[in-house]
Amino acid sequence: MGDMAESLRRVLLAKPRGYCAGVDRAVQAVETALERYGAPVYVRRQIVHNTYVVSELERRGAVFVAELDEVPAGAVTVFSAHGIAPEVREQAQRRELRVIDATCPLVTKVHSEARRFATKDYDILLIGHAGHEEVVGTAGEAPERIQLVDGPEGVGGVQVRDPSRVVWLSQTTLSVDETIETVQALRAKYPALLDPPSDDICYATQNRQAAVKQIAKQAELVLVVGSPNSSNSVRLVEVARDAGAAAAYLVDDASEIDPGWLDGVSTVGVTSGASVPENLVADVLSVLAENGFGAVEEVEAVEERVSFAPPRELRAGR
Repeated sequence: MGDMAESLRRVLLAKPRGYCAGVDRAVQAVETALERYGAPVYVRRQIVHNTYVVSELERRGAVFVAELDEVPAGAVTVFSAHGIAPEVREQAQRRELRVIDATCPLVTKVHSEARRFATKDYDILLIGHAGHEEVVGTAGEAPERIQLVDGPEGVGGVQVRDPSRVVWLSQTTLSVDETIETVQALRAKYPALLDPPSDDICYATQNRQAAVKQIAKQAELVLVVGSPNSSNSVRLVEVARDAGAAAAYLVDDASEIDPGWLDGVSTVGVTSGASVPENLVADVLSVLAENGFGAVEEVEAVEERVSFAPPRELRAGR
C-alpha cells in the first residue's frame, strides 16, 4: 500500500495568490524612494503586513516607525498601503516631511466613500476588525459618524440616529462570506441600509478566497503562507477550513511547517496572502517536495490582471 499512497501525494497550488497590485505598488514605492533619495527612508507602520518584506526593506535602509514624531523633520516618509487618518496627514505637513503616499487606491476609494456619506450626514457602519490599521485610517475620516461592526456578532451593539440614513462600508481584506452574513444581520435590523456604490472588499481578497475554496474542497491540509498580522492571510485560513479542508495553517515561511501535519495526507493545498513574495511560496513547495509531495498542480480560479500606477510623488518628472 505504501507505494500507492506515495504516488498519490500532490500539491494543489492556488492561483491567484501572493502579491496584489496595491502591495506591489507599496513595496516598489519604498524601493524607489531608497534608490532616489538614499537611506534612511522612513515608513510609518509596516509598509505591508509581511515579516519578510519588512526585514528585507530594513536591510536596505528603510526605517519603520509607529508614529510620525519618531521621524526627523523634513525626512522622506512613506505612508503604508493600509491608509491613514487625516490627522496623520496634517501632522506630516506640520513637520514638513517629504511624503510618499503608498496607500492602496482601493483603500483610498473607501476613504472617499466615508467622507461622502459623512457629508450627507449618514451613520456609517464600518465592517472590519478593531485595531486594524486600515480600519483606524478609514474611521479617522469621520469619527463622529462611523461605528465599527466587527462581524455578525457586533450587530447587536449598533445604534444609529436615523434608521433611514444608514450605509455600510468595509475593510478591503475581510472574508466575503462573513461580510455578507454581517450585512444581512444589519439589514434585518435596519431595512433601509444602503450598500456602498461599489464593493469595498478588494478584487485580490475576493480572488484569493475563491481560489482557496476550490483547492480546500480537494485537500486534507491547506497551508497559507502569510504573517499573523495580515488580515487577508488569516481570512484565507478561515475560508479554507469553512470550505472543507480538514486542517489549515498559517505559516510565515517554510520553517514553520510541522512535518506531523503531513501524516496520512495525500493532497496539500498551498496559497499565499496578498503581501507575500513568491520566493516564500517556492520555499514551502521545496519542503513539501522533500516530504514526497513533488507533484504540483496549479488551480486557477480567476485570471487577475490589475496593476496600479506608482504613487503620484514618484511618477516620472517629479
